[in-house]
Amino acid sequence: MKFLRYRGSTGPSYGVLGADGTVSALDGSPLGQNRVGAAVGPIGSLRLLAPLEPPKIICVGLNYHDHVAESNAKTPEFPLYFMKPRTTLIGHGEAIVYPKDSSVVHYEAELVVVIGKTGRRISAANAMSHVLGYTCGNDVSARDFQSREMAKGFILHGKGFDTFAPLGPVVNTDVDGRDLAIELRLNGVVKQKSRTSQLIFGIPELIEDISGFITLEPGDVIMTGTTGGVGPVKPGDVVEVEVEGIGTLRNPVVAEG
Repeated sequence: MKFLRYRGSTGPSYGVLGADGTVSALDGSPLGQNRVGAAVGPIGSLRLLAPLEPPKIICVGLNYHDHVAESNAKTPEFPLYFMKPRTTLIGHGEAIVYPKDSSVVHYEAELVVVIGKTGRRISAANAMSHVLGYTCGNDVSARDFQSREMAKGFILHGKGFDTFAPLGPVVNTDVDGRDLAIELRLNGVVKQKSRTSQLIFGIPELIEDISGFITLEPGDVIMTGTTGGVGPVKPGDVVEVEVEGIGTLRNPVVAEG
């Protein structure tokens, strides 16, 4: 199933995307009891939102070898985490706002894991049973803020500006995220291209490690890291993140007003 959220006449609503591009209403929640209802219309006619509102947005840094190399960093001995505030969340088609107090904002294409079942101290062998599905993500980063923070051993501003976590357009519950093609295009030009099998720490290992200190809850997301090729955006750009079997997350970049 590919589920999404859209702005309905009564507010945010869940839907299911059919093979022909038609969205049907989803009565209930994809995280619980639900059933597919009546057709709503073609996906192109709907204003999409982030496909869910995660309780936690957990992110992994330096998790592809080529990104480690371009960052002039050492390969991590263990996963490196940070979190994004929920106010970073936007959906397909919504604008990434370029902060007026930053001058170096980068894109980062990522596969995003969506947790479907509560768990604590989950073994890697059992990790995939806790995964609901996958979506596309963009870990937008203000590098000028990030570099100053990381020099002091912390990070928040550089990753936490409003609109810095686009997710979508759908969550696919029927795809295996462990080996998918991932690509980012900036104004139609390919800038990042890899496969999720190239992750340094794979999805089962990440779930085992994170759940060792944080209870994972339904709807939590794990942004698994970006591949090589990160680079700058500017107002007026359009960024597209495409993950095999999921779709294309497209966001324009606008200057903060």
